[in-house]
Amino acid sequence: MMLRKVAEYVSSNLELEELLGRIVKMVTEITSADSCFIYLYDAQRNELALRASSNPRTSVVGDIRLKLGEGVTGWAAKEKTPVALAREAYKDARFKKFTNLAEDKYEALLAVPILSKDEIIGVMNVHSKKEYQYSESQINLLFTISRYLGNAIANAIIYEEVKKKARQLDLLSEISRTIVSDYYLKEILQLIVTMTAQVMGSKICSIMLLDEKKQELVIAATQSLSKEYINKQNLKVGQSITGQVVMEKRPITVLDVTKERAFMFPAIAKKEGLVSMLCVPMMIKDRVIGVISTYTQSEYEFTKEEIGILQAIANQAAVAIENTRLDQEILATKEALETRKLVERAKGVLMKELGIPEDDAYKRIHRKSMDLRKSMREVAEAIIVASDLRK
Repeated sequence: MMLRKVAEYVSSNLELEELLGRIVKMVTEITSADSCFIYLYDAQRNELALRASSNPRTSVVGDIRLKLGEGVTGWAAKEKTPVALAREAYKDARFKKFTNLAEDKYEALLAVPILSKDEIIGVMNVHSKKEYQYSESQINLLFTISRYLGNAIANAIIYEEVKKKARQLDLLSEISRTIVSDYYLKEILQLIVTMTAQVMGSKICSIMLLDEKKQELVIAATQSLSKEYINKQNLKVGQSITGQVVMEKRPITVLDVTKERAFMFPAIAKKEGLVSMLCVPMMIKDRVIGVISTYTQSEYEFTKEEIGILQAIANQAAVAIENTRLDQEILATKEALETRKLVERAKGVLMKELGIPEDDAYKRIHRKSMDLRKSMREVAEAIIVASDLRK
Protein backbone atom coordinates (compact mmCIF):
# COMPACT_ATOMS: atom_id res chain seq x y z
CA MET A 1 0.00 0.00 0.00
CA MET A 2 2.72 2.40 1.04
CA LEU A 3 4.97 1.65 -1.95
CA ARG A 4 1.94 1.89 -4.27
CA LYS A 5 1.38 5.45 -3.05
CA VAL A 6 5.04 6.24 -3.61
CA ALA A 7 4.82 4.77 -7.13
CA GLU A 8 1.82 7.05 -7.82
CA TYR A 9 3.83 10.10 -6.76
CA VAL A 10 6.81 9.04 -8.89
CA SER A 11 4.63 8.67 -12.00
CA SER A 12 2.47 11.75 -11.31
CA ASN A 13 2.74 15.23 -12.79
CA LEU A 14 2.16 17.01 -9.52
CA GLU A 15 3.33 20.59 -8.94
CA LEU A 16 6.35 20.70 -6.62
CA GLU A 17 4.55 22.29 -3.66
CA GLU A 18 1.64 19.83 -3.93
CA LEU A 19 4.03 16.89 -4.21
CA LEU A 20 6.04 17.95 -1.15
CA GLY A 21 2.83 18.53 0.81
CA ARG A 22 1.60 15.02 0.06
CA ILE A 23 4.96 13.49 0.95
CA VAL A 24 5.21 15.10 4.42
CA LYS A 25 1.63 14.04 5.14
CA MET A 26 2.29 10.46 4.02
CA VAL A 27 5.56 10.15 5.98
CA THR A 28 3.95 11.55 9.13
CA GLU A 29 1.20 8.93 8.86
CA ILE A 30 3.66 6.09 8.15
CA THR A 31 5.92 6.90 11.10
CA SER A 32 3.28 8.29 13.50
CA ALA A 33 5.72 11.21 13.94
CA ASP A 34 4.81 14.58 15.40
CA SER A 35 6.14 16.43 12.37
CA CYS A 36 7.94 15.99 9.07
CA PHE A 37 10.08 18.52 7.21
CA ILE A 38 11.52 18.44 3.72
CA TYR A 39 14.59 20.46 2.80
CA LEU A 40 15.58 20.79 -0.87
CA TYR A 41 19.15 21.23 -2.07
CA ASP A 42 20.07 24.31 -4.12
CA ALA A 43 23.28 23.41 -5.95
CA GLN A 44 23.97 26.99 -7.06
CA ARG A 45 24.07 28.21 -3.46
CA ASN A 46 25.29 24.89 -2.03
CA GLU A 47 22.57 25.04 0.63
CA LEU A 48 19.43 23.30 1.83
CA ALA A 49 16.21 25.29 2.13
CA LEU A 50 13.17 24.25 4.16
CA ARG A 51 10.39 23.81 1.58
CA ALA A 52 7.64 21.77 3.26
CA SER A 53 6.28 21.02 6.73
CA SER A 54 3.51 18.75 8.00
CA ASN A 55 2.71 21.48 10.53
CA PRO A 56 0.59 24.08 8.68
CA ARG A 57 1.41 26.66 11.38
CA THR A 58 5.12 26.59 10.56
CA SER A 59 5.71 30.07 9.12
CA VAL A 60 9.43 29.71 8.42
CA VAL A 61 9.12 27.53 5.31
CA GLY A 62 11.42 29.14 2.76
CA ASP A 63 13.38 31.09 5.38
CA ILE A 64 15.37 28.31 7.09
CA ARG A 65 18.56 27.55 5.17
CA LEU A 66 21.57 25.33 5.87
CA LYS A 67 24.88 24.94 4.08
CA LEU A 68 25.74 21.45 2.89
CA GLY A 69 27.28 19.71 5.94
CA GLU A 70 25.73 22.20 8.40
CA GLY A 71 23.58 20.77 11.19
CA VAL A 72 22.29 17.20 11.33
CA THR A 73 20.29 17.84 8.16
CA GLY A 74 23.29 19.18 6.27
CA TRP A 75 25.45 16.28 7.49
CA ALA A 76 22.91 13.71 6.25
CA ALA A 77 22.85 15.47 2.85
CA LYS A 78 26.62 15.70 2.55
CA GLU A 79 27.25 12.10 3.60
CA LYS A 80 24.12 10.80 1.80
CA THR A 81 23.45 8.73 4.91
CA PRO A 82 20.46 8.66 7.32
CA VAL A 83 20.97 10.02 10.85
CA ALA A 84 18.81 8.63 13.69
CA LEU A 85 18.82 10.33 17.10
CA ALA A 86 16.57 8.66 19.70
CA ARG A 87 16.81 11.29 22.47
CA GLU A 88 18.00 14.84 23.09
CA ALA A 89 18.61 15.40 19.40
CA TYR A 90 19.20 19.09 20.12
CA LYS A 91 22.33 18.15 22.11
CA ASP A 92 24.02 16.40 19.19
CA ALA A 93 27.30 18.14 18.25
CA ARG A 94 26.08 18.52 14.66
CA PHE A 95 22.74 20.08 15.65
CA LYS A 96 22.05 23.66 14.50
CA LYS A 97 19.42 25.56 16.45
CA PHE A 98 16.95 28.04 14.97
CA THR A 99 15.18 30.23 17.54
CA ASN A 100 11.98 30.43 15.47
CA LEU A 101 11.69 26.69 14.83
CA ALA A 102 9.63 24.87 17.49
CA GLU A 103 10.83 21.45 16.29
CA ASP A 104 14.29 22.32 17.68
CA LYS A 105 12.95 21.23 21.09
CA TYR A 106 11.82 17.76 19.95
CA GLU A 107 13.57 14.75 21.47
CA ALA A 108 13.95 12.33 18.55
CA LEU A 109 15.05 13.09 14.99
CA LEU A 110 15.50 11.01 11.87
CA ALA A 111 17.15 12.76 8.90
CA VAL A 112 16.97 10.84 5.63
CA PRO A 113 18.72 12.07 2.47
CA ILE A 114 16.57 12.24 -0.68
CA LEU A 115 18.55 11.01 -3.68
CA SER A 116 18.04 10.82 -7.43
CA LYS A 117 20.63 8.81 -9.38
CA ASP A 118 22.83 9.05 -6.29
CA GLU A 119 22.73 12.87 -6.43
CA ILE A 120 21.46 14.75 -3.38
CA ILE A 121 18.02 16.29 -3.94
CA GLY A 122 17.17 17.12 -0.33
CA VAL A 123 16.61 15.76 3.15
CA MET A 124 13.46 14.46 4.86
CA ASN A 125 13.36 15.06 8.63
CA VAL A 126 11.02 13.18 10.96
CA HIS A 127 10.55 14.59 14.48
CA SER A 128 9.13 13.13 17.68
CA LYS A 129 8.36 15.05 20.87
CA LYS A 130 9.18 12.00 22.99
CA GLU A 131 12.17 9.68 22.97
CA TYR A 132 11.91 7.22 20.12
CA GLN A 133 14.29 4.52 18.93
CA TYR A 134 14.02 4.26 15.16
CA SER A 135 14.40 0.63 14.10
CA GLU A 136 16.70 -0.37 11.28
CA SER A 137 13.71 -1.52 9.23
CA GLN A 138 12.03 1.92 9.61
CA ILE A 139 15.21 3.72 8.59
CA ASN A 140 15.73 1.46 5.59
CA LEU A 141 12.08 1.82 4.56
CA LEU A 142 12.22 5.62 4.64
CA PHE A 143 15.57 5.62 2.86
CA THR A 144 14.08 3.40 0.13
CA ILE A 145 11.02 5.64 -0.13
CA SER A 146 13.24 8.74 -0.35
CA ARG A 147 15.14 7.18 -3.27
CA TYR A 148 11.87 6.53 -5.11
CA LEU A 149 10.60 10.00 -4.37
CA GLY A 150 13.91 11.59 -5.36
CA ASN A 151 13.14 11.18 -9.06
CA ALA A 152 9.62 12.63 -8.69
CA ILE A 153 10.94 15.62 -6.75
CA ALA A 154 13.80 16.14 -9.22
CA ASN A 155 11.31 16.18 -12.12
CA ALA A 156 9.02 18.57 -10.25
CA ILE A 157 11.99 20.89 -9.53
CA ILE A 158 12.93 20.91 -13.23
CA TYR A 159 9.31 21.68 -14.16
CA GLU A 160 9.20 24.49 -11.57
CA GLU A 161 12.44 25.97 -12.96
CA VAL A 162 11.10 25.81 -16.52
CA LYS A 163 7.91 27.60 -15.45
CA LYS A 164 9.94 30.21 -13.54
CA LYS A 165 12.18 30.88 -16.55
CA ALA A 166 9.11 31.11 -18.81
CA ARG A 167 7.59 33.72 -16.49
CA GLN A 168 10.88 35.62 -16.41
CA LEU A 169 11.14 35.59 -20.21
CA ASP A 170 7.54 36.82 -20.53
CA LEU A 171 8.23 39.66 -18.11
CA LEU A 172 11.56 40.52 -19.76
CA SER A 173 9.76 40.65 -23.09
CA GLU A 174 7.13 42.92 -21.55
CA ILE A 175 9.86 45.16 -20.14
CA SER A 176 11.43 45.37 -23.62
CA ARG A 177 8.07 46.38 -25.12
CA THR A 178 7.62 48.99 -22.39
CA ILE A 179 11.06 50.46 -23.06
CA VAL A 180 10.34 51.05 -26.77
CA SER A 181 6.79 52.33 -26.12
CA ASP A 182 5.49 55.87 -26.42
CA TYR A 183 5.05 56.25 -22.65
CA TYR A 184 6.66 59.18 -20.86
CA LEU A 185 9.95 58.41 -19.13
CA LYS A 186 8.42 58.53 -15.63
CA GLU A 187 5.78 55.96 -16.62
CA ILE A 188 8.42 53.73 -18.25
CA LEU A 189 10.60 53.73 -15.12
CA GLN A 190 7.62 52.98 -12.86
CA LEU A 191 6.58 50.05 -15.04
CA ILE A 192 10.16 48.76 -15.08
CA VAL A 193 10.45 48.67 -11.25
CA THR A 194 7.04 46.99 -10.94
CA MET A 195 7.82 44.28 -13.48
CA THR A 196 11.40 43.84 -12.25
CA ALA A 197 10.07 43.13 -8.76
CA GLN A 198 7.97 40.34 -10.29
CA VAL A 199 10.92 38.94 -12.26
CA MET A 200 13.18 38.95 -9.19
CA GLY A 201 10.47 38.01 -6.66
CA SER A 202 11.52 40.96 -4.51
CA LYS A 203 9.77 43.11 -1.92
CA ILE A 204 10.96 46.46 -3.24
CA CYS A 205 12.70 47.51 -6.43
CA SER A 206 13.86 51.06 -7.11
CA ILE A 207 15.67 53.09 -9.76
CA MET A 208 18.00 55.96 -8.86
CA LEU A 209 19.33 58.20 -11.63
CA LEU A 210 22.65 60.04 -11.58
CA ASP A 211 22.68 63.83 -11.62
CA GLU A 212 26.05 64.23 -13.34
CA LYS A 213 26.47 67.91 -12.40
CA LYS A 214 25.88 67.33 -8.68
CA GLN A 215 27.30 63.77 -8.77
CA GLU A 216 24.24 62.62 -6.82
CA LEU A 217 21.83 59.71 -7.11
CA VAL A 218 18.13 60.63 -6.99
CA ILE A 219 15.17 58.22 -6.68
CA ALA A 220 13.33 58.20 -10.02
CA ALA A 221 10.95 55.26 -9.48
CA THR A 222 10.01 52.76 -6.76
CA GLN A 223 7.03 50.64 -5.69
CA SER A 224 7.51 51.60 -2.05
CA LEU A 225 4.62 53.65 -0.67
CA SER A 226 6.65 54.73 2.35
CA LYS A 227 7.23 58.50 2.38
CA GLU A 228 10.31 57.88 4.50
CA TYR A 229 11.81 55.63 1.81
CA ILE A 230 10.78 57.85 -1.12
CA ASN A 231 12.04 61.06 0.55
CA LYS A 232 15.36 59.72 1.80
CA GLN A 233 18.30 61.97 1.00
CA ASN A 234 20.16 61.86 -2.30
CA LEU A 235 23.40 59.91 -2.33
CA LYS A 236 26.77 61.12 -3.52
CA VAL A 237 28.80 58.89 -5.84
CA GLY A 238 30.73 56.50 -3.60
CA GLN A 239 28.26 56.91 -0.72
CA SER A 240 26.36 53.90 0.66
CA ILE A 241 26.01 50.72 -1.45
CA THR A 242 24.35 52.38 -4.45
CA GLY A 243 27.03 55.05 -4.57
CA GLN A 244 29.71 52.34 -4.53
CA VAL A 245 28.00 50.59 -7.47
CA VAL A 246 28.23 53.81 -9.52
CA MET A 247 31.86 54.41 -8.57
CA GLU A 248 32.96 50.80 -9.17
CA LYS A 249 30.66 50.18 -12.17
CA ARG A 250 29.77 46.67 -11.02
CA PRO A 251 26.89 44.84 -9.26
CA ILE A 252 27.07 44.56 -5.46
CA THR A 253 25.09 42.18 -3.24
CA VAL A 254 24.54 42.52 0.52
CA LEU A 255 23.21 39.65 2.63
CA ASP A 256 21.69 41.92 5.31
CA VAL A 257 21.62 45.69 4.79
CA THR A 258 20.60 46.27 8.41
CA LYS A 259 23.99 44.90 9.49
CA GLU A 260 26.08 46.43 6.70
CA ARG A 261 28.15 49.41 7.86
CA ALA A 262 28.39 50.92 4.39
CA PHE A 263 24.57 51.01 4.03
CA MET A 264 23.30 54.47 5.02
CA PHE A 265 19.65 53.77 5.85
CA PRO A 266 19.46 50.74 8.21
CA ALA A 267 16.57 52.25 10.22
CA ILE A 268 14.44 52.66 7.07
CA ALA A 269 15.40 49.14 5.95
CA LYS A 270 14.26 47.65 9.30
CA LYS A 271 10.99 49.57 9.17
CA GLU A 272 10.34 48.47 5.57
CA GLY A 273 11.38 44.86 6.26
CA LEU A 274 14.29 44.93 3.79
CA VAL A 275 17.12 42.45 4.28
CA SER A 276 19.19 41.25 1.30
CA MET A 277 20.03 43.66 -1.52
CA LEU A 278 21.21 43.45 -5.11
CA CYS A 279 22.24 46.69 -6.81
CA VAL A 280 23.42 46.90 -10.44
CA PRO A 281 24.65 49.86 -12.52
CA MET A 282 22.64 51.17 -15.47
CA MET A 283 25.29 51.41 -18.17
CA ILE A 284 25.59 53.21 -21.52
CA LYS A 285 28.85 51.80 -22.87
CA ASP A 286 31.32 52.68 -20.06
CA ARG A 287 29.16 55.42 -18.51
CA VAL A 288 26.88 54.86 -15.51
CA ILE A 289 23.62 56.83 -15.60
CA GLY A 290 21.96 55.28 -12.54
CA VAL A 291 21.30 52.07 -10.59
CA ILE A 292 18.54 49.50 -10.08
CA SER A 293 18.25 48.04 -6.57
CA THR A 294 16.13 45.09 -5.49
CA TYR A 295 15.52 43.91 -1.91
CA THR A 296 14.23 40.71 -0.27
CA GLN A 297 12.37 40.25 3.03
CA SER A 298 14.76 37.58 4.35
CA GLU A 299 18.43 36.71 3.92
CA TYR A 300 19.00 35.62 0.34
CA GLU A 301 22.11 34.95 -1.75
CA PHE A 302 21.50 36.13 -5.32
CA THR A 303 22.72 33.76 -8.03
CA LYS A 304 24.90 34.71 -11.01
CA GLU A 305 21.86 34.14 -13.21
CA GLU A 306 19.72 36.55 -11.16
CA ILE A 307 22.48 39.17 -11.20
CA GLY A 308 22.74 38.72 -14.98
CA ILE A 309 18.97 39.14 -15.43
CA LEU A 310 18.87 42.37 -13.40
CA GLN A 311 21.94 43.71 -15.24
CA ALA A 312 20.22 43.02 -18.57
CA ILE A 313 17.11 44.90 -17.38
CA ALA A 314 19.27 47.78 -16.11
CA ASN A 315 21.08 48.10 -19.45
CA GLN A 316 17.79 48.05 -21.38
CA ALA A 317 16.40 50.73 -19.07
CA ALA A 318 19.57 52.80 -19.54
CA VAL A 319 19.08 52.73 -23.31
CA ALA A 320 15.46 53.86 -22.90
CA ILE A 321 16.50 56.73 -20.61
CA GLU A 322 19.31 57.81 -22.92
CA ASN A 323 17.03 57.72 -25.99
CA THR A 324 14.40 59.76 -24.17
CA ARG A 325 17.03 62.31 -23.13
CA LEU A 326 18.31 62.51 -26.71
CA ASP A 327 14.76 63.00 -27.98
CA GLN A 328 14.30 65.80 -25.44
CA GLU A 329 17.59 67.42 -26.47
CA ILE A 330 16.65 67.21 -30.16
CA LEU A 331 13.23 68.71 -29.39
CA ALA A 332 14.82 71.49 -27.30
CA THR A 333 17.31 72.25 -30.10
CA LYS A 334 14.50 72.34 -32.65
CA GLU A 335 12.43 74.68 -30.46
CA ALA A 336 15.46 76.94 -29.89
CA LEU A 337 16.03 77.17 -33.65
CA GLU A 338 12.37 77.99 -34.32
CA THR A 339 12.44 80.62 -31.54
CA ARG A 340 15.56 82.20 -33.05
CA LYS A 341 13.88 82.41 -36.46
CA LEU A 342 10.78 84.08 -34.97
CA VAL A 343 12.88 86.58 -32.97
CA GLU A 344 14.84 87.44 -36.14
CA ARG A 345 11.55 88.10 -38.00
CA ALA A 346 10.20 90.19 -35.10
CA LYS A 347 13.43 92.23 -35.02
CA GLY A 348 13.03 92.90 -38.75
CA VAL A 349 9.45 94.12 -38.18
CA LEU A 350 10.52 96.54 -35.41
CA MET A 351 13.54 97.79 -37.37
CA LYS A 352 11.34 98.56 -40.38
CA GLU A 353 8.32 100.03 -38.53
CA LEU A 354 10.23 102.03 -35.89
CA GLY A 355 13.39 102.75 -37.81
CA ILE A 356 15.65 101.44 -35.05
CA PRO A 357 18.89 99.45 -35.23
CA GLU A 358 19.03 95.67 -34.73
CA ASP A 359 20.41 95.83 -31.14
CA ASP A 360 17.61 98.17 -30.02
CA ALA A 361 14.98 95.94 -31.66
CA TYR A 362 16.35 92.91 -29.78
CA LYS A 363 16.43 94.84 -26.46
CA ARG A 364 12.78 95.88 -26.90
CA ILE A 365 11.71 92.25 -27.43
CA HIS A 366 13.79 91.10 -24.44
CA ARG A 367 12.44 93.89 -22.17
CA LYS A 368 8.86 93.15 -23.18
CA SER A 369 9.47 89.46 -22.41
CA MET A 370 10.68 90.36 -18.91
CA ASP A 371 7.85 92.86 -18.24
CA LEU A 372 5.07 90.53 -19.38
CA ARG A 373 6.77 87.39 -18.00
CA LYS A 374 6.36 85.80 -21.39
CA SER A 375 8.94 83.89 -23.41
CA MET A 376 10.89 85.62 -26.18
CA ARG A 377 9.08 83.33 -28.62
CA GLU A 378 5.62 84.43 -27.42
CA VAL A 379 6.54 88.13 -27.66
CA ALA A 380 8.07 87.65 -31.12
CA GLU A 381 4.95 85.81 -32.34
CA ALA A 382 2.73 88.65 -31.02
CA ILE A 383 4.81 91.30 -32.87
CA ILE A 384 4.62 89.32 -36.14
CA VAL A 385 0.85 88.73 -35.83
CA ALA A 386 0.21 92.43 -35.04
CA SER A 387 2.27 93.44 -38.09
CA ASP A 388 0.39 91.03 -40.34
CA LEU A 389 -2.96 92.45 -39.10
CA ARG A 390 -1.86 96.01 -39.96
CA LYS A 391 -1.18 95.10 -43.56
